Amino acid sequence: MSMERAAGMLTCWGAALGAAVSVPVLFLVAAPYIRRYVAGGQCKSTAKLDGKVVVVTGANTGIGKETARDLARRGARVIVACRDIRKAEAAASEIRAETGNQEVIVKKLDLADTKSIREFAEKFLAEEKELHILINNAGVMLCPYSRTADGFEMHLGVNHLGHFLLTFLLLDRLKQSAPARIVNVSSLAHHGGRIRFHDLHGEKCYNRSLAYCHSKLANVLFTRELARRLQGTKVTANALHPGSVRSELVRHSFVMTWLWKIFSFFLKTPWEGAQTSIYCAVAEELDSVTGQYFSDCQPAYVSPWGRDDETAKKLWNVSCELLGIHWD
Repeated sequence: MSMERAAGMLTCWGAALGAAVSVPVLFLVAAPYIRRYVAGGQCKSTAKLDGKVVVVTGANTGIGKETARDLARRGARVIVACRDIRKAEAAASEIRAETGNQEVIVKKLDLADTKSIREFAEKFLAEEKELHILINNAGVMLCPYSRTADGFEMHLGVNHLGHFLLTFLLLDRLKQSAPARIVNVSSLAHHGGRIRFHDLHGEKCYNRSLAYCHSKLANVLFTRELARRLQGTKVTANALHPGSVRSELVRHSFVMTWLWKIFSFFLKTPWEGAQTSIYCAVAEELDSVTGQYFSDCQPAYVSPWGRDDETAKKLWNVSCELLGIHWD
């Protein structure tokens, strides 16, 4: 082997070794900045909620639990509305112990069953004379094809129709307690959604990822039409994208669960993911802001389909028909 060739090989090996060493070093140096970017915005409001009543659906885990924890710390009476009572009681007990706020109450709510939703609302209205903040947080994602107790496709039924009915049943109490806020947790995934009126329940064609996107678009459209109808009531309605969060939401997909674990460094923690929900619930500057969509505690871009007023109105009417309600 010639000296020149040997020298060339040594140079190549040296470069490879240098890259192998420098890349991890660069990553370590950049890691704090990457994490800061991934974490996104943070709610800076110091607003207190003493005397206020809040309902948070799906508050036994993930961003719902962190939202409930924050609002309890601010002094609110927090209703933890969940399907799994055992997990909800454990979460509520933890929040009470950490915040010192004993007004963290668990109530049964299964958004996949309209009977459960009506029972929750009936008991709530009988026991609570005020409601200042309703956070429609609970949701499902990437479910294999299945239906709710009422025959609705699961994503549509839980993520949209369940919260649509819950809001309808609690709206008078929100109006009586005004100023009040309704916060709908949507997703960036709404950009991939379409409202397929000819196949709302996915009977003709079903894709679990698209079904989630469609339901998140429904959240945005519901918020838009609800805000329009609530003008002048001092009840606001806003939607939000929490970010990509390390949570149980992807539990129905082995691949997504695996990816979430591998790339967990690039995902928000539940506390970070809850910041925009908290911001929409308490920020003083949003007192009169309604019908908007937020991400990282600031206004965000809505897809053209999420700004279609005619689709929003039609979805509203179809939702009322499916649920058997009349909502002017």
